This record gives sequence, structure tokens and C-alpha cells, in this order.
Amino acid sequence: MAGRLAIRSTVLRLAAGYAALFAGLALLLAGYIYWRTETYLARQTDRAILFAAETLLERHRLGGVPALARAIESRLNEEADEDEIVVLVDDRRRVVAGNLEAAPVETELTWFELEILRRPANATARRLRLPVGEAHMLYVGRDIQVRLEVRKVVAETLLWSILLAVGASILVGLLARHLLVRRLARISTVADRVVLGDLSPRVPLSGAGDEFARLAGDINVMLDRLVELMDGVRQVSDAIAHDLRTPLARLRGRLEGALRAADSPQAFRAAAEAALQEIDQVVRLFEALLRIAEIETGHRRAAFVPVDLAALAQDMVELYQPLAEQRGQTLTTALRPAACAGDRMLMAQAVANLLDNAIKHVPSGGAIAVQTAQRDGIAEIAVTDDGPGIPGGERDKVTRRFYRLETRRSTPGSGLGLSLVLSVAKLHGGRLELEDNAPGLRARLCVPAG
Repeated sequence: MAGRLAIRSTVLRLAAGYAALFAGLALLLAGYIYWRTETYLARQTDRAILFAAETLLERHRLGGVPALARAIESRLNEEADEDEIVVLVDDRRRVVAGNLEAAPVETELTWFELEILRRPANATARRLRLPVGEAHMLYVGRDIQVRLEVRKVVAETLLWSILLAVGASILVGLLARHLLVRRLARISTVADRVVLGDLSPRVPLSGAGDEFARLAGDINVMLDRLVELMDGVRQVSDAIAHDLRTPLARLRGRLEGALRAADSPQAFRAAAEAALQEIDQVVRLFEALLRIAEIETGHRRAAFVPVDLAALAQDMVELYQPLAEQRGQTLTTALRPAACAGDRMLMAQAVANLLDNAIKHVPSGGAIAVQTAQRDGIAEIAVTDDGPGIPGGERDKVTRRFYRLETRRSTPGSGLGLSLVLSVAKLHGGRLELEDNAPGLRARLCVPAG
């Protein structure tokens, strides 16, 4: 439950963060639009005022105040621009010409905004104050009430747009939160059941192909692997208990015999030697387990060097040749150039295990062959024999730790030989293939060439 609440709070913070970011960007955009609109309108107003002022001042330069007054009246009557405001006042603040009944309030500012009395309602005007001659003052301006109303409309529109954007972002964030929590809740539910010890549930796959679908697939693969490992641990535990029971029972019997033969030095020595042999077998069993565990951790990758598989196979054949001849078997080779990057000691151990299995299970008079080859980027060592082989349904099982065929329980061994070979193959990025040699078995250790 705590994990689920943490997920929800994380998703909520993410949604709130995106909403705030979206609202901030909307606010910046709205502010920019408002600033650009207001600046444009103000610039256009000032340009119109300056143009009108320059035109009137030109008439004053040509004909003085009388010409300027006539130009003002003519401009107001002919052009009929209702928004334009032009007033010429004398030194007594009396209106000489213009479209205002009274002179504007006296000010020292060149540019200013002032409320004016106009019908049907008062308005705000932006004006330019210009001295004309020594006794007159010219005020040129424009009614900007419409501009102010447009600015107000733009501001209100942008404000509502921001509010709508914030509302939409919050709504989208809540929707995203709902969708994310719903999808993550499936994973959390499976995780809670796994924590309680139930490894059977799996995360439902949506088939969307997105990150969550890939995560669900990875979790399911991880759980499948975990179940496989747990089954392997149980099998190993059962196998260890089964395989150790017999040597430990024999060891106890040997030691009891040694105690009974304490008066006879020869009998005591024989019993002690037999007990030591049983102990050696148990030690070899655990050494094999430790070797497999070391291989599966991948630490041995640091010892990878170029390995000549043909030379390695030849060395192992020479080592096992006397044993094969002693058992009346024929051991031959067909070695072609093959090389890989790997741990030579582990590769030699893997080949030794394959040869040892073949020699133990092939009857007298049988034939064993070791072959090496390299093609299509794969280097391989194959050990073939014409012995009893392994049934097709058992080939996937014999690589499990301690797994032994029922027909071979009486044969000495721990059931770890092929497990070690498979671990070596995986360490080198390769595979172990067990095939029917018709008759017999063909074991192929395949690794990337290098």
C-alpha cells in the first residue's frame, strides 16, 4: 500500500509540475501577445499624432497663426476624423480653433493622456503639446478610448485563455495521473503478491508496445526467470540431499567399521582409506558446485584470451587416450582450425567433462570422436560416440544440476558434468547442443569465433 501511495504521489507531482509548466508558458505567451498588441496600437497612435502635428506646423511656418487656425478648421471639417483632437489656444488659455470647447489643463509635459469631455460619454485622449510662436500653444491628439477598450478586451481574453489553459492542463494532468496510476497499479499489485511469496501472477500485457508494455514484459520475463531459479534451487537441494545421503551413509559405515577394527591395524587402515575416498567424493561434489557458481557469476570473463580450440582438443584427447584404450574404446580426432576468445582452463574443463561422459557410458569396443570446426562466425568442439545416447525427451533435463538418467544411477558421477559444460558455454556467449548421433550422442559446444 505504501508503494502504491508513493506511486500516486509521484504521478500527482508530475502532473502538477506539467500543469504549472503549461500554465507558466501560457502566461508568458499571453503577456507577450498583450505587450505586442499594446505596443503596436500605441505606436500607430503616436505616428498619426506626429504626422498631423508636422502638417499643421508646416502651415504655421507658411502663414503664421491665422493660417494655422484656418488649417485646423479645414482639417476638422473636411477630413472628419472623429478620433482626432486639435486645439489651438492663446496665452489666455482661450480656444482659437479646434474641436474642444475648453482648453486642456495646463501641463509642462510634451506627451500626456487626459480625460476629455465628449458626447455621449467622456473619453481619454493622448496628446502632444507644442508651442506655436510666443503666445500660442497647439495640442494635437487622438481619442484613445477605443484603444483602451481594445486593450481591455485583449487583456480579458488573454486572462480567460490562461484560466482555460490552466484548467485544461489540470484536467489533462488528472487524466494522465489516472491512466498512469491504473497502469502502474497492475505492476504494484503483482509486486505485492510476489513480496508475499506468490510467484504465479504476471503483469497483463496491453499490446500497446509503449514503455509500460515493455516494462510489463521485462517484469514477466524476470518473474519467469525467478521461478526457474527457485525451481532450480529446490531441485538442487533435493538432489544434494539425495546424492549426499548415500556417500555419507557409506562414510558412517566405514567409520563404524574402523572403530570395530581398531585392534587390527590393517583393517583399521583399510576402513580409514575407504572413508577418505567417500570424503573425497563429497569434496569433489561441492567443488563442482562452486565451480559452476563461479562461472555463472561471469567473473571469469576478465581472463578471456585467444584460444586455439583445435590445439586444446588435441591436448585433451592425448590426456584421455590412455583411459579410452584401457576400456577398449577407440578415440579419434578430426580437427580443423577453430579459435575463440575465452577462458582456456574452463574450455578445457568443458571438453574434459564431455570426454569423461562419453568414456563412462560407451561400452567396450565403442568409438569416440572429437571434432573442431569454424564456420559462419561460430567455433565449435564436438564429441560424438556410438553409445546408448540420451532419449530426446531427456536432453533438456540432463543439463540440470544433479539430474541423472534412471538407467545411469549406478554409474559413478554427480550429475554436474553437463551442467558445468552448459555454464561454460553461456559464459562465452555460446550454447551446448545435444543431438542424436544414430546411434549414440553428439555433444556440440558452440561459441562465437574470435
